[in-house]
Amino acid sequence: MKNKILHFNDILYLTCIWASGISVLIMTLIVPWGIFARYVLGTGSPWPEPVAVMLMVVFTFFGASAAYRARGHIAVAMVTERLPKSVQRPLAILIELLMLIVALFTLVYGTKLCVETMGQVIGQLPWMPVGVTYLPVPLGGLTTLIFVLEHMVFGPQGNRAVVTFDHEKKEEVV
Repeated sequence: MKNKILHFNDILYLTCIWASGISVLIMTLIVPWGIFARYVLGTGSPWPEPVAVMLMVVFTFFGASAAYRARGHIAVAMVTERLPKSVQRPLAILIELLMLIVALFTLVYGTKLCVETMGQVIGQLPWMPVGVTYLPVPLGGLTTLIFVLEHMVFGPQGNRAVVTFDHEKKEEVV
């Protein structure tokens, strides 16, 4: 069961990374188009700015979730590693509990935000409900929550043995 959970989290982690990366890629294409349309063509396109902002929200929440799992965020261990060993463990537990609270807050209130703004539309994109643009907030909170719980139960991702599947023998290999 443990390996199935960790495998699911690995897939979720890669999904967060891909979503973040694709968002940045699309933003790098959209923003120059908006500039080109405004200053070269003389007709500003109304959609590049709101779409770029939506993609930035995707990048921010899913990227932060992936960075947390990979321990790539600067604040995750910056303080705890510089303290005496006797203080590191209790402080690490406190940090995990605070991250759990933040993830739950983002999930609960992000969901409320999505639901409450679903009837509104973006002026430049009248077909797009505002609530849809906020979906990365609760979804990012959910992925962060999953990764926090994973870390609390199974430890950091980097300290685990790599589990692969041997297709010839049809079994997992550590």
